[in-house]
Amino acid sequence: MAHYNQNSQRITIFHGFPALAEGSRLAGYSALISAHGLKVPVPDHLCGIGTKHKKYDYERWHIFTPRHAPKDTLHGHLVFALKYEGVDLAVLNALFQKIEPEEIQEIILSEPTGRYSRRLWFLWEWLRDEQLDVEDATMGNFVPLIDRKLQYEGRSYPSKRHRVRNNLPGTRNFSPLIRKTEKLEKFIGKKLSETAMKNIGQAHPDLLSRAAAFLLFKDSKASYTIEGENPPHNRIERWGRAIGEAGKRKISVLELAYLQQIVIEDNRFITPGLRKEGGFVGEHDRTTGMPMPDHISACANDLNTLLSGLIDTYELLCKDDFDAVLLATILAFGFVFIHPFEDGNGRIHRYLFHHLLAEKDFVPKGLIFPVSAVILARIEEYRKVLEHFSKPRLDHIEWRPTEKNNIEVLNETIDLYRYFDATKQAEFFFECVEETVNKTLPEEIEYLRKYDILNEFIKNHIDMPDRLVDLLIRFLSQNDGKLSKRARRREFEKLTDDEIRVIEEKYAEIFD
Repeated sequence: MAHYNQNSQRITIFHGFPALAEGSRLAGYSALISAHGLKVPVPDHLCGIGTKHKKYDYERWHIFTPRHAPKDTLHGHLVFALKYEGVDLAVLNALFQKIEPEEIQEIILSEPTGRYSRRLWFLWEWLRDEQLDVEDATMGNFVPLIDRKLQYEGRSYPSKRHRVRNNLPGTRNFSPLIRKTEKLEKFIGKKLSETAMKNIGQAHPDLLSRAAAFLLFKDSKASYTIEGENPPHNRIERWGRAIGEAGKRKISVLELAYLQQIVIEDNRFITPGLRKEGGFVGEHDRTTGMPMPDHISACANDLNTLLSGLIDTYELLCKDDFDAVLLATILAFGFVFIHPFEDGNGRIHRYLFHHLLAEKDFVPKGLIFPVSAVILARIEEYRKVLEHFSKPRLDHIEWRPTEKNNIEVLNETIDLYRYFDATKQAEFFFECVEETVNKTLPEEIEYLRKYDILNEFIKNHIDMPDRLVDLLIRFLSQNDGKLSKRARRREFEKLTDDEIRVIEEKYAEIFD
């Protein structure tokens, strides 16, 4: 039996997070998690009822006034959650597996036309994939499932039985949600796609073509560097060519497997395709070889369900005008959290950023955003964003080491990967996109423009092969516009001091 009465207990800590101030109490999802002992990762957004007559935020707590307090019942906290916190599929799914169907039926029958009771009715049947013993609704206006003031919605599909418009941006097998935050709304309001088109549209086609080729190689190399690899030039170019194809073919499980073959050219040491065993990201103990996971991958038996859900969600949202950056966030991070392959997941994850932005025409045709290069420059933030998903889930996964020092998961974990809050990931990725649009792309095009001016100047003054002119400019760029003593003694020993001085002065004039 669930106990909602919090007056008799002082909650000093809530799932590892500082609890509420004296006299305050849990409300909404936090109350449901506590009362029913739900084993779910703690939501990023927690609510409580304070003692003061003003709303305020405290760490991840959002404190409401006493007049907002719901009844200390299942019904009361569910309504509060939907009204102020939005839909949390992970918590609701766990709750619906704990309570009896009759408890939800009672709520529905007590308010058969209520907007919240009908949404709860739909969510129960959608998540549980079974019908309650309740007759179809015949009265009441159709109500949206997702409140667009709280979360980003997908295309609306009417459910006549519940008189609800299902505007979830996902499917039963894969449906991450993103909360509407001030930060995300500002990013969307900046219309970064239009800015990119405008900036790039002003560039000469030749400059744009050269910038695209350089950025493609730079991004491919950065993606390997993020994985701690330093492959030969030909492998970087090979993956760069694959990135250059992003957006041209629809994403499917076969397409993902094809991409893995490009990433992992030599598959003697892995089994290509979907994993047949467990998987994790992390280290092994140096002495015992025991796995030390930072992230545990989805169970091999769940991969077909999760990936088919991910592809269905991708196809659903591609039909919609769902924001391209948010869509790329959901798909790319969802993929890497599932981690369906033995190797190559990280690079394919970052490929999906390229693919979605290209397919949704966020970027000009033929130009690939150097997203991996920007991520590499923000590598610590990137790791924290990945850990934000992974760390809380480690507490909910039971596992044991295998003879191969891999991991075998012992409990049901599929829900950890299909229902999650992707807000933190969306904010991070939008920051990367903004930096790419406003800094990385314009700087590269501007560098090439200045390079051409200096290149022409050098050729007009000195009869030097293109190869050496290019090398000279690169040496100057790498050494703050000065030619090093080593370069003077070796590659450019035939240049006079006056020639070097004139070139350095011209470099300073153009680049500074």
